[in-house]
Amino acid sequence: MVVGCRTEPAQTIAPVASAASAPIASGAPRAYTKPSDDELRKTLTPLQYEVTQHEATEPPFNNAYWNNHEPGIYVDVVTGEPLFSSTDKFESGTGWPSFVRPIDRAAVTTKSDTTFGMDRTEVRSHAGNSHLGHVFDDGPEPTGLRYCINSASLRFVPLAELDAQGYGAYKSLFEKGHEHDHAVEATNNACTAPPPGERAGCNTTLDTVILAADARVTSALAKTPGVLQIDRGAADGSSAARVVYDPKVTTLTQLLGAWSTAIGSDASPKHAVIALTDAQKKEADAWKMRASAHEGGAPRGVAIESGDERAFSAAR
Repeated sequence: MVVGCRTEPAQTIAPVASAASAPIASGAPRAYTKPSDDELRKTLTPLQYEVTQHEATEPPFNNAYWNNHEPGIYVDVVTGEPLFSSTDKFESGTGWPSFVRPIDRAAVTTKSDTTFGMDRTEVRSHAGNSHLGHVFDDGPEPTGLRYCINSASLRFVPLAELDAQGYGAYKSLFEKGHEHDHAVEATNNACTAPPPGERAGCNTTLDTVILAADARVTSALAKTPGVLQIDRGAADGSSAARVVYDPKVTTLTQLLGAWSTAIGSDASPKHAVIALTDAQKKEADAWKMRASAHEGGAPRGVAIESGDERAFSAAR
């Protein structure tokens, strides 16, 4: 699945130095060290591990912080190193959290990224070398930059908890005089609608589909190779699961096969597949046609529907 972000020239975009991005004095320096790979596999979710360690990109609009408006800071989920502040967060319309600059110009590093046939500038954390996302030069003032960051690479620390979690020095960012003026940005920007003639430049390596599923079916899906995250909830008034999966490991057809096996041949109630992209709709329709031709190949009453994230309501 490809989401439109403007392709950038093949050069590294240097973070803009400014008073707000200067290091914040906090007494004795705090060490941020990267745990071993074995420890990371135990402490991170599969999605967090794939994004930070294997440069995966989470689906847009289906992540923890794209629409978070609370005051606080965002730290590296791997090491706890402070990376971004809500005072530098803005609405980019891309479906990922976006910032005009890092919390400290030394907190992140950049490198050229030519994967997927695109020329982009990757952003990584300094201490943990975690993959964070990419930086583009189509952001708002005062920097003109857009740090497009995966929520899975971040952990949010609310303003009220900065002292308790050892980040009290960063409370100064929220004092009078540090208010930002870039909270709302046009949603029809270069990341969602590239200028005419320009190719899409943000490649989403992970996909999402919404499947009718009760607790038993959800548990079975969680064991499917390539499934990185499952959110329980409802769609169209019925129990459903929002499934994030790696299409390089399992195709939608394979995922639907596992889903079908977990459901069995029960015809009631109707079992719906809500595809979030046109490509998924075509693949799911083809799967249903093939599976329906074989006895026991698909539950009776399966409906393949088109939809978006608003069709799903996560359980609270």
